[in-house]
Amino acid sequence: MSGAQVVAVVGPTASGKSDLALALAAALDGEIVNADAMQLYRGMDIGTAKTPPEQRQGIPHHQIDVLDVTQDASVAAYQPAARADVAAIQARGKVPVVVGGSGLYVRALLDELSFPETDPELRGELERRLLDEGPGLLHDELARLDPEAAARIDRRNGRRVVRALEVVRLTGRPFAASQPQQPTATLPATQIAIDVPRPELVERIAARARSMFADGLVEETERLVAAGMAEGHTAARAVGYVQARAVLRGEMTPAEAAEATAVATRQLARRQLTWFRRDQRIHWLPPGADLLARARTLIP
Repeated sequence: MSGAQVVAVVGPTASGKSDLALALAAALDGEIVNADAMQLYRGMDIGTAKTPPEQRQGIPHHQIDVLDVTQDASVAAYQPAARADVAAIQARGKVPVVVGGSGLYVRALLDELSFPETDPELRGELERRLLDEGPGLLHDELARLDPEAAARIDRRNGRRVVRALEVVRLTGRPFAASQPQQPTATLPATQIAIDVPRPELVERIAARARSMFADGLVEETERLVAAGMAEGHTAARAVGYVQARAVLRGEMTPAEAAEATAVATRQLARRQLTWFRRDQRIHWLPPGADLLARARTLIP
């Protein structure tokens, strides 16, 4: 399958994407390209359900462990780096198998999507104001400059409000003008998602949250905090790590943190499902013992 088109395994967290992607890569002589924003971070292993190296079957994994927790993950930076990985994989005669639940990262890799420039000075000013004033006042400013964007963005989502304000002030155009519209593929891809029934997905999420805390998420978080996690804007907000830091501060027990993580993960899964269900190009397959065989029939 030299020069074959990309295979992408997408969808909500805890649906079994990593296992299917690994099985496909093994069957198709492929290599994995990560499209999960939090798996970009070194040391964030337990809380992101990162496939351990010893379980990767010797299959190369790209866009994993490329950032320190003090750095901000950026889809604009991810796009050219991940596309370069895909091109190199294809040049080796291998099949790129993209896997991840970060919808915008998947779109940035596969589709025609451009991102407005950033201005470090303006971003720094807005970040300082976010700390000093809180997201509400910045959201009010956004409402004056771009009412449509303000109506779409939760006033508690400080990071999103800051980005919208930055784009509006830099470009003089509404924030929506820079947002993804109808997808147009840049990289031809077969996109597959696992359609896990909701009750089963809820139980998987709860079991994963309990397992993470039992397997040492609090200790992993303690090491990451010592490495400066709290200084970053992206890593510090990751589901599971937020709750583990609450345990470290004595605000939650591990059991309470596991339950809070499950709740937050369910909310994340709902957002992911909403995002991916909109894309009619995705093939949704029910889970089952013959999942790999069914997935392979979709791939040219």
